[in-house]
Amino acid sequence: MVVAYVMVKAASGDADRIRGAIRELDGVVEAHIVAGDMDFVVKVDVDEPADVKRVAADGIQDIAGVEDTRTYIAMG
Repeated sequence: MVVAYVMVKAASGDADRIRGAIRELDGVVEAHIVAGDMDFVVKVDVDEPADVKRVAADGIQDIAGVEDTRTYIAMG
């Protein structure tokens, strides 16, 4: 099991739609709108490290309105 956290920067005014699209992705277990430099914190729980890329790069980054992501894999 691999747990990762993806910080997402998104276009303003689209938060509810973007969060809904993120929550629909396989491997996403939580998605929260947050205040600060980023707009969402997304928790990903998948089987393999390559699956983190699938969720973050191929899933979240492909959602219209997502401007940037930063991914952090939990080490323990």
